[in-house]
Amino acid sequence: MDASRIEQLASKLLRGQLPLAAFVEQMTAPATRVFDDASIDLDRRRRCGYPEVVYGEGKAVSALGKIIETLLAERTEVLATRVDAAKAEQLIGRFPQAAYNAMGRTVRVASGKPLPPRRGHVALVTAGTSDRPVAEEARETLDWMRVETTVIQDVGVAGPHRLVERLGTLRAADAVVVMAGMEGALPSVVGGHVACPVIAVPTSVGYGASFHGVDALLGMLNSCAANVTVVNIDAGFKGGYVAGLIARATAGADGDRTAQSEADLAAPSETQREADR
Repeated sequence: MDASRIEQLASKLLRGQLPLAAFVEQMTAPATRVFDDASIDLDRRRRCGYPEVVYGEGKAVSALGKIIETLLAERTEVLATRVDAAKAEQLIGRFPQAAYNAMGRTVRVASGKPLPPRRGHVALVTAGTSDRPVAEEARETLDWMRVETTVIQDVGVAGPHRLVERLGTLRAADAVVVMAGMEGALPSVVGGHVACPVIAVPTSVGYGASFHGVDALLGMLNSCAANVTVVNIDAGFKGGYVAGLIARATAGADGDRTAQSEADLAAPSETQREADR
């Protein structure tokens, strides 16, 4: 249970809106909610900074609904990935506040809790338009994490001038996620132009010898650009999530440095203190 939830329960207890027995019950509730077909980690936000994300592929709609309902009861903004259109339609019928991204196959369900401010900026880059579904999964993930995004589409190595035209945007980002299939060359090119981490996401786009993204994966793993790291094939969620952690930490660190710089400016220097004496 996170600090805001504890404060909310304590406030209700003090106002007489929550009986003591109910307060104790909720405070001592287990960190895992177990059902027949799911075991939901309710402590992940405290441990890892963000709550559990629901992987929708292979799960029945009834199981998804139960998981979402449990997370909403904890006032958690829900993100579910790999949800097909038929399942999404049923979930929206059950949760009217849900939103479905058909291209990215994600479902987002608002909790009604005030959202934290956005922090950090990630650029999402696709080599081709065919890589856009993976980019959409990454974009939805970053939006759920409250990180600003800019999407740059169709700037693969077949037309290198297109990337050069967008370098200003790329260099302003805290992290860059690059989605590419075929031979997977684009992340290395991007990595040679920016000072931030580049998360490469190989996609299963390409003809037979691309082996459904394996060729792109191996090419990215062998990148000579030192700032490139790689996640799994078509793993838009993982690429977006890692970039979001980097961006929010970087933005926070920049804020700390700015505050320190302002404090240093406000404080008298050693030379000034000597002069004052």
